[in-house]
Amino acid sequence: MSPLELPPDLRGRLRGLEITPRGRTVLAQAGAHASRNRGGGMEFAQYRAYERGDDLRRIDWRLYARSDKLFVRDAERESPVAVWLVIDASASMGQVDLRRPDWSRFDAARRMAAAIIDIALRQGDRFGVAVETVSGPVVITPGGGAGHRDRAFSALAGLAPGGAAAWGRDVAALGERFGRHDLIVLISDGMDEDLIQGAERLAATGRDVALIRVLTSDERDFPFDQGYRFVDPETGADLLGDGRALRDDFLTRFTAARAALDERLDACGVRHVEHFLDRPEDEALRALFSRRGGA
Repeated sequence: MSPLELPPDLRGRLRGLEITPRGRTVLAQAGAHASRNRGGGMEFAQYRAYERGDDLRRIDWRLYARSDKLFVRDAERESPVAVWLVIDASASMGQVDLRRPDWSRFDAARRMAAAIIDIALRQGDRFGVAVETVSGPVVITPGGGAGHRDRAFSALAGLAPGGAAAWGRDVAALGERFGRHDLIVLISDGMDEDLIQGAERLAATGRDVALIRVLTSDERDFPFDQGYRFVDPETGADLLGDGRALRDDFLTRFTAARAALDERLDACGVRHVEHFLDRPEDEALRALFSRRGGA
């Protein structure tokens, strides 16, 4: 299954989630449910097949009478708030787990982005995508509706992780594209200092910034029990060692580094969660979007 294709069970679990800007003031003035139609109505966008859990009020019963099939009317609302998905495509995002060598951090990042887009579509919110590649950012400006989703997915499907991202070069340029009230969701392993500094600078401007750190279960558990050559995919640096001898020291250092980064992100007001490759995507999203904060 493509990383951009949501399994039915995941799609079902996403139905209970909402994406909202953090501050209540923003929500009141330009929230995720703002409509361009007076009186809070919604503009018709397209039909799609009925799925279990859809609001029965959105079923087109006239179409059902003609076709004997259930369709719902998707609504497209135009909100001044956009959800930006900023995805890391550096070489480290190609890392996989021993137990699942066909599923990388980058695959998980794209699945996470597809899940967030699915929620945004349901809410009628605009969304944009920026993928940080070795040659610079690939940007899909904010828009709404299924057609815009398909354009974003087409761009994401053609990308692969590689090289070292230049966050220090590109974060400022990307920041100029983000609206003051936009929600910026960074999806990365969070191990690039320039990325973290960029998140801090964006948060310092008052923007709502979130970071989803995509990690492998191998990093969490360090299951290596024999001799391995560990290679940094971005610098080429390597370490030859016995997994059992390295395990305790690695886990101590890794745990300390994660805790230090948590404190740093908390201090600058960046919402953050961790997603491990062997866990369902909605767990991290549920944790992230339940932390609305603000006043």
